[in-house]
Amino acid sequence: MGENVATNNDHNHQHRRHQIGDMSIEMLPPCVSRRSDDEGSRKRTGNVWTASANIIVVMVGTGVLSLAWDISQLGWIAGPAVILFFSLVGYYTSCFLSDCYRTGDPDNGHRNSTYVDSVHSILGGANVKACGFLQYITLFRSAIGCIVDASLCMAAIKYRNCFYESNGENWCYISSNPYMIIFAVTEILLSQIPDFDQIRWISVVAAVMFVTYSLIALGLGIAQVVDNGSFKGSFVVTSVGDGTETQKVWRIFQALGGIANAYSFSQILIETQDTIGSPPSEAKTMKKAISRSTAVMTTIYMLCGCILYAAFGEATPGNFLIELGSDKPFWLLDISNAAMVINLVGAYQVNSQQIFSFVEKWADQRWRGSELIAKEIKIPVLGLGQYNMNLFRLVWRTVFVILTTVISMLVPFVFNEVVDIISLGFWPLMVYFPVEMYIRQKSIDRWSRKWVYLQMLSMTCLVISIMATVGSIPQLKDGLKANRPFGMSYY
Repeated sequence: MGENVATNNDHNHQHRRHQIGDMSIEMLPPCVSRRSDDEGSRKRTGNVWTASANIIVVMVGTGVLSLAWDISQLGWIAGPAVILFFSLVGYYTSCFLSDCYRTGDPDNGHRNSTYVDSVHSILGGANVKACGFLQYITLFRSAIGCIVDASLCMAAIKYRNCFYESNGENWCYISSNPYMIIFAVTEILLSQIPDFDQIRWISVVAAVMFVTYSLIALGLGIAQVVDNGSFKGSFVVTSVGDGTETQKVWRIFQALGGIANAYSFSQILIETQDTIGSPPSEAKTMKKAISRSTAVMTTIYMLCGCILYAAFGEATPGNFLIELGSDKPFWLLDISNAAMVINLVGAYQVNSQQIFSFVEKWADQRWRGSELIAKEIKIPVLGLGQYNMNLFRLVWRTVFVILTTVISMLVPFVFNEVVDIISLGFWPLMVYFPVEMYIRQKSIDRWSRKWVYLQMLSMTCLVISIMATVGSIPQLKDGLKANRPFGMSYY
């Protein structure tokens, strides 16, 4: 028995590795983890509020304003029903995933600091490479989406001011490229914040900005409903919008994917959980954050989506605050668009910090002892103490921001659809891996009632994900036809 205990302890203290493609990432044993307070490193001080802020920032972006369009494609009955369905799916699968943060004992078991670590510890095999590829390409796509949406918001402010200065008489053409560059410069500076758990203030500010522009959109929608004197919209799905029946089906599929993606934040869940202090256990705190953020987001999704659909009916735009507003208070719309930009600045950081951390850990292990990797320059910052600037971090993160910006300029409306087709949308990260890990970790018997229910949930979401992926193909074709590299504009 003594030998078994010794053997197990030796095994637990060995360095573990997993691979993503050709890259091998070392999984440090608990006693030498670099990130956690009870494992000999910096104290983790995250809580339910900072975790909720991270979740909200990743969930929303400007997607909350496109939910009205999604509802318009589905109608008054199916639209809200789909929102409720995915709110429940997102809540339960996220809770499953939070239980996978530790393997073994839920309070003192081995800690998995990333999503890929959890998959490696519980599922292993080809699942690790698949999860790593899907997670990081999803994060990369989200970063590009932030740049595109933020530039459109800034261009909308410029366009609206041009419109009012000329009393609507001049034709205003606004290139979004300069605004992408401004956004990129901001992100280069913010990207030098070393770790994910040090950007919590950015997440909190971004979440406040989200509430700001959501309330403005909601207020303008209510005013429009009052002005109309009635609710617009249809109860029948296939009667919504112009076009052939086939085009309507494509749009229905797109709407399903849009609503599902509005509840997708699993790509940052484990990493966010790794910033939470304990006790109580990280899983308990994370589940509180999941429940609060899901409740808040579902309420706002319902209010904004339904009110804006009631205000505009079949003419509901894809983004209310950007695409409409010539007859609205321009200063109020400028505030809302500025709030969206700040929100997207935070969302870019929350998504990109995961990629930064992955590459830097790999480089540290690949070229351990290299002066470029290890060297830090101490820079005194007035009022903030001393900042340790790492040369590799400076170069690599700057290159990353430039790369995402260039891609945003080259294929602003194409890249996201390509990634959705490659990754099969929301299903793998949001549903498949959490369900499979939960089944494995809880030792749920095959063909038991619970196992069957979980598989039915996974298969249902797979079918919806396939439908959403198919629905993005026509949009991809249209985007390829209209795409002009470095030519995205607002007018």
